[in-house]
Amino acid sequence: MPAPKNPQITILREWLAKADDDLAAARQIQKLGKAAPTSTVCFHAQQCVEKYLKALLIQHGTPFAKTHDIAVLMSLLPGGQRPLMTTKEQQEFTSYAVVTRYPQAGIVISPRQARTALQAARRIRRDVRRLLPTAALRREK
Repeated sequence: MPAPKNPQITILREWLAKADDDLAAARQIQKLGKAAPTSTVCFHAQQCVEKYLKALLIQHGTPFAKTHDIAVLMSLLPGGQRPLMTTKEQQEFTSYAVVTRYPQAGIVISPRQARTALQAARRIRRDVRRLLPTAALRREK
């Protein structure tokens, strides 16, 4: 009889799988080059970051409210358990959760901003994965 699964590891894997799906979507969309909808790239990059932070909070047993506010999520993490993210990055990622989903006059995200968001999401993913247990990083077969 197989050993019972660790429920926390199972939950972490689910959050990470969703986060990685968002990152994969952002990468694929970015490959469209000039035709890439930059707001969609930024939205998926934001979702990746948000879900990785929430996975880290779950790892620590820290409850969190339904929020897209990256600064709020970061503030709930212990100091030594936070990925490196500037205040500006936190603000930008938070804005991408909302402004990218609805039509808003005057909001234009440049291709450069989209590339920067995607690069930051990759970096943050890498940093958070270093803080999570190895068992959570393996996908179940």
